[in-house]
Amino acid sequence: MGEVFWLNWRQWAAIEPLLPRLGGKPRVDDRRVISGILHRDREGLRWRTIAAEDGPRTTVFNRFNRWSKPGLW
Repeated sequence: MGEVFWLNWRQWAAIEPLLPRLGGKPRVDDRRVISGILHRDREGLRWRTIAAEDGPRTTVFNRFNRWSKPGLW
């Protein structure tokens, strides 16, 4: 499937303040999930081919959709 993509710390520092703050149960790391979303988009992958290192596929897909609604992307 290829190499796992991760945002570097400088990229993450620019993006992290833009994310909505949600309370509740502990979440899969946002940096990990965003890296998975960006890798998927960059490589043209299907959602079901997201690497386990990027987080649970359902979580990655749901966060992409949730963050798309308010225009975050």
